[in-house]
Amino acid sequence: MGVPFVTQLPDEEEKLAAQAQMLANRVKKRHRHLYKRFARQGIDVFRLYDWDIPEIRAVVDWYAGHLVVGEYMRDQSFPGWLPRMGAAVAEILAVPLEHLHLKRRVYGRRAGERRYERIDTTDRTIVVSERDLRFCVNPWDYVDTGLFGDHRDTRQMVRRSATGKTFLNLFCYSGAFTCYAAWGGAIASVSVDRSKSAIQWAKQNFALNRIDTRQHRLVQTHAYDYLSAASNRAQRFDLAVVDPPSFYTRENRSDHFDVARDHTELLNAVVVVMRPGGTIYFSTNHQDFTLHSNAVDAARIQEITDQTIPEDYRHKRKQIHRCWRLTV
Repeated sequence: MGVPFVTQLPDEEEKLAAQAQMLANRVKKRHRHLYKRFARQGIDVFRLYDWDIPEIRAVVDWYAGHLVVGEYMRDQSFPGWLPRMGAAVAEILAVPLEHLHLKRRVYGRRAGERRYERIDTTDRTIVVSERDLRFCVNPWDYVDTGLFGDHRDTRQMVRRSATGKTFLNLFCYSGAFTCYAAWGGAIASVSVDRSKSAIQWAKQNFALNRIDTRQHRLVQTHAYDYLSAASNRAQRFDLAVVDPPSFYTRENRSDHFDVARDHTELLNAVVVVMRPGGTIYFSTNHQDFTLHSNAVDAARIQEITDQTIPEDYRHKRKQIHRCWRLTV
């Protein structure tokens, strides 16, 4: 009787299979730990994995039954790696492949420039809950889906600070901070973003959360242009959120904003439009950032990063963001 023929998988295939299984097992365990507890809090968006295993350079986020699986790109990235990881995660969580969204993430200046760049044109959205608020997200067309889950607790902090206040949301993106401020009792707000698509996105979120756009204004313009105009008309705010991209092009190809270099100029321009005693929440996800506090015209600056990072975004090797509270 002959010996059964056994096909030997190539080394690369064995490696891919092992990584896919490791990632799937880690994600399943994390989902089991988080899902029911977050469901009780009305939280539909949370992180399941973020490069926890050094050789598996992936990030996995849950969006109300959809999965967004990203690869942190490098020169040696293998074209078939991300689809293989995504398929394994979707299978173990019983998520249909049409609800699996694959993203390739880049670092540094290129990542900042791509904040609003389309990767598809489906214009499809789903509505997710975060506590008692609702938001439109688009996991199909953009690397960033419209809701940054890592600032879930920062948004709640702003809500608790907003009663009776006028609120400025600079680089507002889809307006989530403003929705929280409005529900926290802000009497008026201005949300500013240079992107037309971001302003339209914010309008959708305002409508979902029954926010009056006469009281809470949306302005499509550059942040510095708005701050200059607000200063000239002596417009003043009690509360502000400043969460800029790490890098972006301001007015022309040679005029680049770099948060590490330019944050003092930006924050001092915000201070000018704040009332005495006002509060600014400033955040960045730049991984090599140092706040030059001595150059910022604030009465008090306190780092509050540990209070603002939810448990599902805490990481042993890196911080998803850093955050400060500035008192004018």
